[in-house]
Amino acid sequence: MLFTCPGPAARGGSSGKARGRRHFCVDVHCHVHYPPADEMVKGVYRPENEPAARFTNELSRATNKKQMENVFACLTSVEQRLADMDKMGVDVQAISCSPFQFMYALDPELGKKTARAINENLAAIVTKHPDRFVALANVPLQAPDAAAEELDYCVRRLGFRGVEIGTNVAGKEISRGRDAFWAKVQELDVMVFMHPNGFTGGERLSDHYFINIIGNPLDTTVAIGHLVFDGILERYPRLKIVSAHGGGYVSHYPARMDHAWAARVDPRTVLKKKPRQSLAKLYFDTIVFDREQLRHLVNLWGADHIVVGTDYPYDMGWYDPRGFVDGCAFLKDGDRAKILGLNAAQAYGVLSKDGEHAQRWTFYIGPDGKIIFIDKAVNPQSAGHDVAVKLSEMGVPRKKKY
Repeated sequence: MLFTCPGPAARGGSSGKARGRRHFCVDVHCHVHYPPADEMVKGVYRPENEPAARFTNELSRATNKKQMENVFACLTSVEQRLADMDKMGVDVQAISCSPFQFMYALDPELGKKTARAINENLAAIVTKHPDRFVALANVPLQAPDAAAEELDYCVRRLGFRGVEIGTNVAGKEISRGRDAFWAKVQELDVMVFMHPNGFTGGERLSDHYFINIIGNPLDTTVAIGHLVFDGILERYPRLKIVSAHGGGYVSHYPARMDHAWAARVDPRTVLKKKPRQSLAKLYFDTIVFDREQLRHLVNLWGADHIVVGTDYPYDMGWYDPRGFVDGCAFLKDGDRAKILGLNAAQAYGVLSKDGEHAQRWTFYIGPDGKIIFIDKAVNPQSAGHDVAVKLSEMGVPRKKKY
């Protein structure tokens, strides 16, 4: 089925406004496309070489082209996005770029420029609608030091709450040779959203849209396997990583990893503890299309590690997150609240830990329009005095009283 914007109401979306609903809802899996970035790499970057496009047959290519025409407004228009969010009952989106705009095959210098352009666009969206959006950075992961620098800029200067990455870097593992990036993520204490774009070894997946149906969760599974067995989650124990599409296959089959780790020496060359202990640190979104699958995720990893995702605005998305979660009879009401929004809201700094109040940040903006400091520990009782003190520390002169 192809979707045409506007569309969530026709895609299983809820009717009515998000405001006033019982539980706060945060969508962590929703994409924005920035056409000027495509122009920056025209003639240099070839999206048709990405696995999601390369391993497809003629029918899939035609269907994908038609889909992009239909959802282009959803990907690029903030007004359309806000209307769709209201139809779906989504209070806040954690917006991130389309996977085709990772562009990890680019020369690092050009990759840095395109990532910055994409991030400035995301920042502009958040600035206009700070009550509806938070942003996840795009970083040039092909150059780990540059990726760390861009993430630092996005968090400290633009106020971003996380970062989106792919499941491989032009066919190379995200877990190898990228410690500068992972160290920066842990230092900044931000959430990572990991999203696939097909499977790198997709020669057998060209028919039936298998490159997405099977390939996306498969590439996620391989990426998680490397994050675990290459020891990234042990070396950086405070990492918070959300895995798209319910975590692929590995999130439902951890016992095989544990068995192999205990039975053989080769899975233990780096990993010191059972794989499940690393897997238990991950978060998984709700795009599994079946409540029994969601029950399995909750039973294995706990409601504290499940977050709402819609995959807006693509045809492999799910656009009734409230109905899907509220219809899970096995969930306690408190767990519904966590999954729908509290887990993500607290991770991204949208709500306070009690889940009842907005998490207030104060942004100090310089004359150039850039954020120079973010106070993430605002005390409403003393906020005015605290701002005055901070401005004095920054050398901002007091205005004369007349």
